[in-house]
Amino acid sequence: MKHGWWNREETARDKFRRWIGERGGRPGTRVVLLDEETGGVLADWPDQ
Repeated sequence: MKHGWWNREETARDKFRRWIGERGGRPGTRVVLLDEETGGVLADWPDQ
């Protein structure tokens, strides 16, 4: 499992896309971008 925290949403979304590219081919991979303040999901891959 890998976690990260970025104070700018633009940076977080860039990391989100990069992690999909780097790890997306591995079985069972799921990448989720969360808003830490609200706990809401901003993006997830694969789509749930």
